[in-house]
Amino acid sequence: MERIPILKMGEFLLVSIQVDMHDQLAIALQDDLTTRITETQTRGVLIDISSLEIVDSFIGRILGNIAKMSQVLDAQTVVVGMQPAVAITLVELGLSLTGIRTALNVEKGMALLRGSQKGTAGGSADGYVRV
Repeated sequence: MERIPILKMGEFLLVSIQVDMHDQLAIALQDDLTTRITETQTRGVLIDISSLEIVDSFIGRILGNIAKMSQVLDAQTVVVGMQPAVAITLVELGLSLTGIRTALNVEKGMALLRGSQKGTAGGSADGYVRV
């Protein structure tokens, strides 16, 4: 079974989704990521979805679940690289993605995670990055 790599980058985990997501792969990612969060005791997860051109309601819910599970495990989740068509689809499907913070790219996503670790530097309570 194929797996999505989860890389440790300093104090955070980085997930770069470079393949089309199908249901089984999304569930495997959810399981693998929660395991890695507890193993590494990370405080932040960055998920790069810039290669995803399509996100259906199931994948959207899995991303939301990953963020909620990460939060329960004391880790913040930031999703980066969302394509405009994906954003439009998620809104049209009525998925709010509660608990997921977003940024335009990996650099801004990392700044957002670092800011949330420091309290205010680089991040803010409204989830926007001030760069």
